Amino acid sequence: MIYKIKKYIILLLLSAAAVNAQSIRGLVNDGVDQYEENKFPEAEVNFKKGVQNEVENFESRFNLGDAIYKQGRYEEAMEEFKNSLTLAKTDEEKSKIFHNIGNTLLKSQKLQESIGAYREALKLNPNDMETKYNLSYALKQMQNQQNNQDQQQQNQDQNQDQNQDQQNQDQQQQEQNEDQQKEQEQNQDQQQQPQPNEPKDEISKDEAQRILDALKNNEAELQKKMREKKSKKSNVEKDW
Repeated sequence: MIYKIKKYIILLLLSAAAVNAQSIRGLVNDGVDQYEENKFPEAEVNFKKGVQNEVENFESRFNLGDAIYKQGRYEEAMEEFKNSLTLAKTDEEKSKIFHNIGNTLLKSQKLQESIGAYREALKLNPNDMETKYNLSYALKQMQNQQNNQDQQQQNQDQNQDQNQDQQNQDQQQQEQNEDQQKEQEQNQDQQQQPQPNEPKDEISKDEAQRILDALKNNEAELQKKMREKKSKKSNVEKDW
């Protein structure tokens, strides 16, 4: 969006101030022609000359910002648009400035600020369809950016949960391994401890003879007692 000063033929003699004004018009118009031919560096030169001839010339200042913007130097363009805002006289001029400020911020990926600039432009000129379109585009970009951030946060949270689950599994596995190792160590300790002597199934000949003699003695003693008991019984019967 650029301003072009209408050219006209001057028939009367001009004063020094009028000559200067005519010079600025010529510079601005030449710059506009070059701008429309996409010769942005050449247009920038003419607009700068117009600003040098008249610092407070709105058209030169505004168009200079536009030519710089087309070359991708957005911070410099922003300064020129802000300077031209102080020189604007009508709401339409201010609306165009805020429109270009919005474009500059949008190119700089400052979506929230660009939305604010477009809204300011529409306050001054509610029927500007181009500004409405750019505002809609910036809002959509803002929504996409928010969705991407939400998705990234969701992925990050999911990765953290997965990492935590993996850590828990690793911890459980480590504890199981430690328990198994302790159990193995306990089994090894039990195997290394001395075991009690098992009873022997066989006895020596001497022990067998002692046992046999003891049995014989017990049997002889038992028979002796039985004879004595029988003898006492016989004596009692005779008394009868």
